[in-house]
Amino acid sequence: MISEKVSFPGHAGDTLDARLDRPRGPHLATALFAHCFTCGKSIAAARRISQRLAEMGIAVLRFDFTGLGHSEGEFANTNFTSNVADLIAAARYLEERRMAPALLVGHSLGGAAVLAAAGDIPSVRAVATIGAPIDPGHVAHNFAADIARIRERGEAEVHLGGRPFVIRKSFLDDIAAQNLEPRIRNLRAALLVMHAPRDEVVGIENATRIFLAARHPKSFVTLDDADHLLTRPEDADYAADVIAAWSSRYLSLKPPAPPPGAPEGVVRVTEADPNGFLQDIQFGPHHHIVADEPVAYGGTNRGPSPYGLLAAALGACTSMTMRMYARRKRWPVEGIEVDVFHHKVHAQDAAGNEGGKAADEFVRAIRLVGPLSPEQRQRLLEIANRCPVHRTLEAGARVVTVAVRPEEAPESGTGAA
Repeated sequence: MISEKVSFPGHAGDTLDARLDRPRGPHLATALFAHCFTCGKSIAAARRISQRLAEMGIAVLRFDFTGLGHSEGEFANTNFTSNVADLIAAARYLEERRMAPALLVGHSLGGAAVLAAAGDIPSVRAVATIGAPIDPGHVAHNFAADIARIRERGEAEVHLGGRPFVIRKSFLDDIAAQNLEPRIRNLRAALLVMHAPRDEVVGIENATRIFLAARHPKSFVTLDDADHLLTRPEDADYAADVIAAWSSRYLSLKPPAPPPGAPEGVVRVTEADPNGFLQDIQFGPHHHIVADEPVAYGGTNRGPSPYGLLAAALGACTSMTMRMYARRKRWPVEGIEVDVFHHKVHAQDAAGNEGGKAADEFVRAIRLVGPLSPEQRQRLLEIANRCPVHRTLEAGARVVTVAVRPEEAPESGTGAA
């Protein structure tokens, strides 16, 4: 993705710091992301979800609310209502850039904020929440021991996530006055509710109330044993994949036609974990997988290895080629299985062997199910050798490498809970 540093005026005119994560390919839709209470735009879950959406053609604006992160303003002067107003201001900024948001994604209190703001953003077609409370007043539990002092003095400094924040009585009054159920009931957009049953910060009963208050179309996806902040990479990845797949059903993602000779469009591989080997692989706008290396070779084993993908391509092409032939001949093939064995150890061939003959061998073990004659089985095995991927591997292919000028500015900081 291309990450652009941008800014726009918030609800009170303060400059809000933001990142606009844009697809490297066609821009098909735009999303707006709202972070959790006292967090920031660079929290790991926000970055991962933003990256995943950008890979499928959805640009994402994520920003720091007034008084947080690198945004201007005083946090003490903000409340839930001002957060909602900041979201509406962000949507207005995107609309001015002709990128009106069709998707809102909110994490924790940000989830409550997108539910409150959706009705005031006409372009919204889908809303996704992650660990959201139905009652914004729920955040008060973070500083429950200080509430009496805040009400008595009008304000008090509290510590959240190891950082000091000034909370005023007006903040308490504002969250106590909120009632999201009518807004959820009148939501004119598809809703996805994501929540972890073991969330110790915002209980699962909040997801139940949000889901029951909403009208269809609505969906609920459990995040199993994830924590509230989705701190484990695999939990953030799962949430990102679900949102990406779900939102495509409700957004008008109509990519331009691929260039001649490339029916699948561009296959884009993006590094997902700079500390390991995990890769996101996007096949045009519709298909996504990941690749990785086994733990023994420094990876996290969250996807097949590159050679595993190559073996899969050979096996799939072999099966398809035989099926097309059997279908044309009307032979009674009830099933085809292809086991592919590659004789080379994952990453160990990266060094050395340059200029020499590649020590690669793929062995296919083919099972044909059905009442076939010996002659038919033999003919199908011969047809397997006509698989286009087989021919490419045997003949070799020319690989052309071109340098592309980097357009993405590095992002620093990970935010805070």
